[in-house]
Amino acid sequence: MSHQPFTGARRLAALIGAAALLATAGAQAADVAKGKEKADQVCAACHGKDGNTPIDPSYPRLAGQHRDYLRQAMLDYQSDARKNPIMAAQAKQLSRADIENLAAFYARLPGTLSHQR
Repeated sequence: MSHQPFTGARRLAALIGAAALLATAGAQAADVAKGKEKADQVCAACHGKDGNTPIDPSYPRLAGQHRDYLRQAMLDYQSDARKNPIMAAQAKQLSRADIENLAAFYARLPGTLSHQR
């Protein structure tokens, strides 16, 4: 497979596509309170009420993660682009608004993970 350089038209199309994605993502205003409510109902059993105390060490800590990362992870579980039978089943029950709200909620929580040097 050969890689073709971005021509003017291809570059313009890529920029328009990126702008459309950003506009779509920004169009949905997140409701952190609804995110907390959904997290308490659906996520807390495995990831902990605070998002920092998962019931299994292999489960991720969600608190403090980047909002866009959390959103994309849940969308990827919904579409089966990311594989995990438990998370896929959970994510498929969520609306787009639920995902936006959960991502906003967990991103605002203080995380316990940090980069140590």
